[in-house]
Amino acid sequence: MRIIIQDNYEALSKWTAYYIARRILRAAPTENRPFVLGLPAGSSPIGTYQQLVSLHQAGSISFRHVVAFNMNEYVGIPKDAPQSHYSVLWNEFFSRVDIPPENVHMLDGNAADLSSECARYEERIQQAGGIDLFLGSIGPDGHIGFNEPGSSLSSRTRIKTLTPEARKAEARFFSGDINKVPRTGLTVGIGTMMDAREVVIVISGFQKARALQRVVEEGVNHMWTVSMLQLHRHGMIVCDDETTMELKVGTVSYFKDIERDHLGLPELSEESLAALPKSPSSKST
Repeated sequence: MRIIIQDNYEALSKWTAYYIARRILRAAPTENRPFVLGLPAGSSPIGTYQQLVSLHQAGSISFRHVVAFNMNEYVGIPKDAPQSHYSVLWNEFFSRVDIPPENVHMLDGNAADLSSECARYEERIQQAGGIDLFLGSIGPDGHIGFNEPGSSLSSRTRIKTLTPEARKAEARFFSGDINKVPRTGLTVGIGTMMDAREVVIVISGFQKARALQRVVEEGVNHMWTVSMLQLHRHGMIVCDDETTMELKVGTVSYFKDIERDHLGLPELSEESLAALPKSPSSKST
């Protein structure tokens, strides 16, 4: 598991965006062989999406041959509500790049049969060839998606009850009223994420320092579901200095030392891409 430590949120967002762009460019996707992304809503990835949009507007990256699957969605709120993950992803990212609408797959929290919706979602991921790179973010309690503490580490896409702590954290998007926050949601499972060829988790801010400490310095634990990343062959965390406050000084020094040659922005030039070995997220032909 790699740990990339950047100075601040802006720096980690830019580094992550360049990293994702480089992966897409290196894969050289086509219509018949697209690059498949898993993407979350929430506040932590917004900076990454803004940087990806900037790269697209600068002509550095196209999403024309990218397929995307969102990570989770509330049950029972209108699709076009500003708090829905559908709205967040479309407003912050999809509508601002050239990804074809038919390449975007979103969980439907208003489906007539939610269990069937979850099963179909898993099928669609498989039909797309699996997810090449799953971008994720976490809550202060280490949950990822709606995989709250205590979730099965082999879980698949399913209906999930939100904990009071999670709903309290989400209340900021509902005028501060926890009673307006849905009690259930649909989410990809930990097992679904672990099937991705690569997983990148962005973590920012002191309020998530304890979760980072648990996933980096302690063992795999279903009460801190993001800790499952330890078992992924190509798992990576991109965080900022503020998030490392609960880590041991030696731990921070270790990861900064071994990654010191990789903390600058990944290059996107054709020459630098040609020199790269085959990406771990590339599909075999």
